[in-house]
Amino acid sequence: MTTELRVLDPTEWDRWYGVLELAFGGVPEAPEERQLWRDLTEFDRSLGVWDGDLCVGTAGAFTFRLTVPGGASVPAGGVTMVSVAGTHRRRGILTSMMRRQLDDLRAAGESIAVLTASEPEIYGRFGYGVATYAARATIDTTRVRLSVPEGTDGVALRQAGLTESSAACEAVYARVVPTRPGMLARQPEWERLPLIDPPGDRAGSSPRLCVLAERAGEVVGFTHYAIKPEWASTGADGAVVVHQLMGLDAVAEAALWRFLCSVDLTREVQIHSRPVDDAWQHLVSDVRRCAPTLRDVLHLRLVEVSAALEARTYQAPVDVVFEVEDAFCPWNEGRWRLTGDAKGATCVRTSDPADLELSVRELGAAYLGGTSLVSLAAAGRVRELREGALVEASVAFGSPVAPWLPHGF
Repeated sequence: MTTELRVLDPTEWDRWYGVLELAFGGVPEAPEERQLWRDLTEFDRSLGVWDGDLCVGTAGAFTFRLTVPGGASVPAGGVTMVSVAGTHRRRGILTSMMRRQLDDLRAAGESIAVLTASEPEIYGRFGYGVATYAARATIDTTRVRLSVPEGTDGVALRQAGLTESSAACEAVYARVVPTRPGMLARQPEWERLPLIDPPGDRAGSSPRLCVLAERAGEVVGFTHYAIKPEWASTGADGAVVVHQLMGLDAVAEAALWRFLCSVDLTREVQIHSRPVDDAWQHLVSDVRRCAPTLRDVLHLRLVEVSAALEARTYQAPVDVVFEVEDAFCPWNEGRWRLTGDAKGATCVRTSDPADLELSVRELGAAYLGGTSLVSLAAAGRVRELREGALVEASVAFGSPVAPWLPHGF
């Protein structure tokens, strides 16, 4: 059989998206959720692979701006909606879509590609490295106390409607975005994403709720959460499910955490995706009883090594020559001299001897400062050729705050 890869026509979207739904278990999404993804689809950046009239492969890309170390907002292609029909595996369909996407991203001037992976092992062979992690935890509020910073009592909390409070929450989100690598600036229509709350996805929880944190009449934080009521023979046994929490300062966030940990008729707070350095871990009296775990979230690939490394800053002076391997995007292969500091950087081709040898996958993993080059070297993924170069580069690539992606795409 022969297949054809082509840009998606809007009239084909339902069939195309149906293939994606089937690949992810075959359970149809709620109409409002499906409509959101149709509205967000960028048809000129979406690809379908067709076997005659049958769609057998899907892939899309969103136009994003990603915060990188130093606070710059860098154009990035958000790879999404990737699937291959189970009947058409091992025919090179995924490879052909990845090839076309990266070529298109390069032509569009996007030096970075990002994605969230249903199966992490898939994308390493295309040069993606795990760039951010998220913490999950369950705070046992019957046994864990919170110690909040001075000034927390000066923050007023107010219950608000999810839709009515959207603009205020988005304003807080927009102010937080430049402060942490890995965050995505909201493009038009993306403000609808936190409002999608299909009853079938609640798993017994209440509709999504919102509490605003205010100081001197200004909204300085918010949380989106739900309550999952449960009853045991001993009494109330419910849970608070945290969907989102953001504040403009530590005090605002502490006030919101204290509220969530004191909701009536509940005994635990379920946290599903928070930065790995989040302050709640230091507010609780016993972090072990919160059972924190880590999960990979954002996978990142450098589409253009030079442009990507120049787009961020470095927390310590660095002057290092990388020998980069990138078989899938051969324009990145070879030696690159990175010279930079907290003010900026240059990255140019060079014939000088290499200091570090690695693949583009390791550069992607380290790019946002959440994975150290030293740890990658310990796993045999980075080779030091000049003594001292590994520590120099690893320190420079770090970030004072852990990178984090607060929502999927």
